[in-house]
Order: sequence, then structure tokens, then C-alpha cells
Amino acid sequence: MKTSDLRAKDKAQLDKELGDLLKAQFSLRMQRATQQLTNTSQIAKIRRDIARVKTVLAEKARAGK
Repeated sequence: MKTSDLRAKDKAQLDKELGDLLKAQFSLRMQRATQQLTNTSQIAKIRRDIARVKTVLAEKARAGK
């Protein structure tokens, strides 16, 4: 996921993207807890994507004020 793609989206789309990423993160955590997760690097990728979305949301909120 690229930051430039996120900046092109509006707040509603970013909120939906954030919700989807949080659900994916929860799913990966459950898979890790039950030892079904084979590629543990996915957790870090999802965490970085969540941080990117939150950063863009904060930038948009700051620009709106």
C-alpha cells in the first residue's frame, strides 16, 4: 500500500480501510495464537499499513483546521 494512494482517498474511504486492516490484524493475531500462521511477517506489514492510514488521517485532520 502506497501513501500516495492513501492521500488520494477521502476520510470515509480511509476509515473503511482502517477498519479492514484492524480486522485483518485481529485475524492474524488469532492465527498466530493458534499456531496456524506460517508467514509471521504479515503481522508487521499490516501494522505498518495501519500506521500509514492513521498518519494520512491525521494529516487530513490537521489540514482541515
